[in-house]
Amino acid sequence: MPLPDRRDVLQSAAVGAAALAFAPPSSAAESRKIVIGIIGPGGMGMNHVRNLVKRKDVEIAYVCDVDKNRLAAAAKAVEEGSGKAPKAVADMRVLLDDKGVDAVFIATPDHWHAPASILALDAGKHVYVEKPCSHNIREGRLMADAVKRSGKLLQVGTQSRSTAAVMAGIEKLRSGEIGEILVSKAWNSQLRRTIGKTKPTDPPAYLDYDSWCGPAPLVPYRTNMLPGIWRWWYDFGCGDMGNDGVHDIDVAVWGLGVTTHPSRISCLGGKYFFDDDQQFPDTQYAVFEYPVEGKPNVRKQLIFEQRIWSPYVQDGYENGAAFYGTKGVLILGHGDGWKLYGPKNKLLAEMEGKADLVAHHTNFLENVRGNGKLAADVLAGHLSASLVHLANIAARTNKVLEFDPKTETITNDPEANALVKRKYREHWGTPKGV
Repeated sequence: MPLPDRRDVLQSAAVGAAALAFAPPSSAAESRKIVIGIIGPGGMGMNHVRNLVKRKDVEIAYVCDVDKNRLAAAAKAVEEGSGKAPKAVADMRVLLDDKGVDAVFIATPDHWHAPASILALDAGKHVYVEKPCSHNIREGRLMADAVKRSGKLLQVGTQSRSTAAVMAGIEKLRSGEIGEILVSKAWNSQLRRTIGKTKPTDPPAYLDYDSWCGPAPLVPYRTNMLPGIWRWWYDFGCGDMGNDGVHDIDVAVWGLGVTTHPSRISCLGGKYFFDDDQQFPDTQYAVFEYPVEGKPNVRKQLIFEQRIWSPYVQDGYENGAAFYGTKGVLILGHGDGWKLYGPKNKLLAEMEGKADLVAHHTNFLENVRGNGKLAADVLAGHLSASLVHLANIAARTNKVLEFDPKTETITNDPEANALVKRKYREHWGTPKGV
């Protein structure tokens, strides 16, 4: 299936600033609070709780988690912050069945992002879902299909797209200040901790582990799977490339100006540093080659570097994205601003600015009210998440992949193409059409 037109998505930098401020309510519907539920209020989910509970335009009616301790902590935080206790439920279907809920925030592990989003959209809810929006490429397509058929909105939690400094940097690129951009590069350099080596054991009493696994395989529980460590396991996460790396990849895609998937992908990577149970590479170097529409002999390139054992800056920033044009280069740090260099490496412009989660919330909520355009819609999230999946597939299979952007299939290797999807167990959360 061809990708829908993403021109509106790529214009979001120009309209995003206007969406950050609330327009005066023009009707009773606009002036009432937006009623939301938060699914997975632990880790990043609690960051959402702490910020959303301060807002006067939102009511957190539900918190949902299969971990009793996290559920109780989230319910307490909402009650203390708003003066009103939310309903605390373990089964997301309870809040999805409540027609009084307008929108949900989904901050579950990666393997639940797409299934929960699709269920919520089909239940008539708007969705804010954490990155990466999907666990595999096929899920991203199913999410886009669900947005289309439901008529509801989906915002991906790549908050750089609502951050003023990043938007200003992208506008510099759009205005042609560094010429034609042929290459962008994203990198993720930091020091992670080892997850150690463990053996299967019984899950803790406070965790409904069967529901936590959901439609993913019900593999034996290990103490180095939760909380947060699920990111390093194939069944549940996407590695650090899908955790922190996807933020910078998303900016690299945005600034490069591509509106489709790459057609050729290569990735060398492996565990060069850690000797533990994690399954994803701690070191990766991926290259993606894009066709240019209307120019059959022209290509663009996106590069991604990852070293999660090396907490040292690159081009002035620990994590970031760079854009190489025919007249200059722009270096953008994740949450640190940017610098633009012209001929002879002359610094022509610079700007500081931190990542703005609150602005990303505001952009989403204003769109729920019918104002503005989403900063990070489902197609933007799908294109960026697909790069994570394609690089991980290339690293696992040690193959250079040929990818058809229209059919979203790997055409030169059946083993690799099988990883475009995943295997699900029989479960109510399994997306239709997988």
